[in-house]
Amino acid sequence: MTRPRSATCLRCCLVVFAVVSALAVCGPALYWRFKKGVKLGDAKSSCPTCNCDCPVPLSLLKIAPGLANLSVSDCGSNDPDVKQEMEKQFVDLLTEELKLQEAVAAEHTRHMNITFAEAKRVAIQYQREAEKCNAATETCEEAREHAEALLIKERKVTSLWERRARQVGWEGE
Repeated sequence: MTRPRSATCLRCCLVVFAVVSALAVCGPALYWRFKKGVKLGDAKSSCPTCNCDCPVPLSLLKIAPGLANLSVSDCGSNDPDVKQEMEKQFVDLLTEELKLQEAVAAEHTRHMNITFAEAKRVAIQYQREAEKCNAATETCEEAREHAEALLIKERKVTSLWERRARQVGWEGE
């Protein structure tokens, strides 16, 4: 009988905990919404209307009508001296840009040549090392072949002596 009672008590505690948690999460939002709604109703009845004698803000067109057209493309197009100076500056800018591009290309070429020379040097070094390895491999192979030939010759001599020893009466191991 105590078991169903403790389960019921646990369920009631969980339901209370869930309701309290939901109120803790949603309560502040509902409170402020309710308070804001009530305050708006009170504000209309208690607050008098505002009388402002503020001047109308001036627009940029009324202050300086010449500033409305701020396009730079037609700046000085009517004056031949200004136009000639602007063209000179444009030509100077292009000349400077070309010189900068040439300098960058020259630096790139110099860097490429240095890198190529370094790669060539390393490749030659690796080729020399490979030739040394090939020569050492050939030497080792020749030594192995020579040792193999000596071993075959030694086995022949050993079998010959063993045959002679058996003929004399040696029984072996």
